[in-house]
Amino acid sequence: MDELYSDKDYSLRDAQFARIAGALQTFFPSAVVATAVSLAELHALTEELDHQMAMAWLLEPESSHADDVSRYVQAWKSVGRVGDRNQQLDIVLAVGGELDRLTRTPGLRLMLKMMRRPAAASGLGSLQNFLEAGFDTFANMSGNGARALEFLNLIKTRESLWFDRLFGPDAVSCEKHLHSCLSNSQ
Repeated sequence: MDELYSDKDYSLRDAQFARIAGALQTFFPSAVVATAVSLAELHALTEELDHQMAMAWLLEPESSHADDVSRYVQAWKSVGRVGDRNQQLDIVLAVGGELDRLTRTPGLRLMLKMMRRPAAASGLGSLQNFLEAGFDTFANMSGNGARALEFLNLIKTRESLWFDRLFGPDAVSCEKHLHSCLSNSQ
């Protein structure tokens, strides 16, 4: 989660990825390249949606809501873009399924490890570290039976339920559910 959602500055890693995106097809099999393209599309869509959420949050007066939960739900509703949210979820699930398969591909981890020195020499160390950490994290889930697929099914179930509640007619139910989740996690 720290590699995706934290206060770290990812501009260096993102710039490094943009710099080498075209060269990926030279080094990796087509399935890896297709997954990288999907990840780039997912990243761009997520950045756009997150930016719109942040803007909606800032524009929504704090005083017009009882708490941050209702403000958050209102920001989601004002951004809307249900089709894009569903597309985002579909890409996450497809990429996750492909990563599950790829992390069990013989030799792929070794190939990634062999790229460390060339990556460092080319000024791509930040991207290399991100790729290796992500690969290893997912491989650990995939290597333990069906944990990766269970994780993806959990994401699908929870996000679909969230979308139904959020974009459905009963916003109060959505807010109550979020309050319940927050109080259970504390």
